[in-house]
Amino acid sequence: MQAIPPQQLFCEAFAGRRVLILGGLGFIGSSLALRLAACGARITLADAMIEEYGGNPRNIAPIRDDVVINYCDIRDRAAIEWLVRDQDYVFHSAAQVCHLKSLSDPFPDIDINIRGTAVVMEALRRFNPGCKLIKLGSRGQYGSVLKLPADEDERPDPKGIYEISLLAAEHIISSYSRNHGIRCVLSRLTNIYGPRAQMRHNRFGVANWFMRLALDGQTIPIFGDGRIKRDFLYIDDCVDALLALAVTPEAEGEVFNIGHDAPSDFLTLAQCIIEAAGTGDIAFTPFSPERKAQEPGDFYSNIAKITRVTGWRPTTPLAEGVAETLEFYRANQEHYW
Repeated sequence: MQAIPPQQLFCEAFAGRRVLILGGLGFIGSSLALRLAACGARITLADAMIEEYGGNPRNIAPIRDDVVINYCDIRDRAAIEWLVRDQDYVFHSAAQVCHLKSLSDPFPDIDINIRGTAVVMEALRRFNPGCKLIKLGSRGQYGSVLKLPADEDERPDPKGIYEISLLAAEHIISSYSRNHGIRCVLSRLTNIYGPRAQMRHNRFGVANWFMRLALDGQTIPIFGDGRIKRDFLYIDDCVDALLALAVTPEAEGEVFNIGHDAPSDFLTLAQCIIEAAGTGDIAFTPFSPERKAQEPGDFYSNIAKITRVTGWRPTTPLAEGVAETLEFYRANQEHYW
C-alpha cells in the first residue's frame, strides 16, 4: 500500500475542524496556524502578548483574514472557558519559557505554566470534554540524563523552576486524562529553530539568536569549548510531528520526544550559520554562573517512539534549515529585530 503524504493526511484530518492554539501568535503556535490554515481548518488563536515573549502579529500575516484572534491570558478563566467550547483540537503552547528569568523570579512559571494549565484543563472538563489537547513541553523536563539518546522512560530530574513547572503541567494534564477522560498527547520538544521566532533578545532559542548575531556581523559567543551536544530541529519538522501526534489515535495518553536523530554541537551550529550568512565570527567564553546552573550537559532525544507510533521522522538537515531561516529573516528583519 502506498503511504499517504503527510500534508494530504493532515488536510484530510483537519479540513473544516475547529482548532484553538494557545500561544497562537508565538513561534510554534503561528507555525501550526499557517499549516492548519492550508489544510482548511477553522482556527482561533489566543495570545496574551506578554512583553518580551514571542507573540508577534506579523507571524500570521499571510492568514490574518482567515483566523480569529483573541488577545487573552490562559489564566483568564472566563476567556478560556468561552474559547474551548466546540473546539475539536487544542494545541497548548502558551507558557513562560525563559530559563534564566525563573532563577530570579519563579512566580510567572508557577502562575502561567501550572495554574494556567489547570485553568485550561478545568475548562475542557466542564465545557468540552470530547476535545483533544496536544501539550507542548520541553526536553528541559529531563534535566541531566544518565544515558543518551534520552527516551521517554528516562526519570525526569529538572534543574530549575521553569522545567519543574512544565513537568507539573504535564502531570496535571495526565490527571485530567485519567480521572475525567480528556484526550491528550504530551510532547517534549528539543531545540526548535526557524522562521517566526522572536529575535529581539537571547533568552529563547539559542540557534535563532546565533543567526541574528551573524546577520548583524557580530561575534557569536560559544560557552566552554562548544562541544556540548544538542539535537536542533527545524520548525517545519516540529509542526509535522505535532500534527502527526494529533491525528494518531494510538498517541493519546502518551508522552513523546520531538527532536532530531542527528545531534550536533554549539560550535558546529555556529560555524554552519557563519558559513551560510557570510558574516559573523566566533569567540569562546566561560559560562556565566546563571547559565552554568541551568546547563544539563549533552542532550539529544530518542525519537524511536514517535517514529514507531506515527511514522514521523525529521527531514531537514541542519544546513538546509539554517539557510531557510536566514533567508526568511533577511526578507523580514524589520518585523523581528
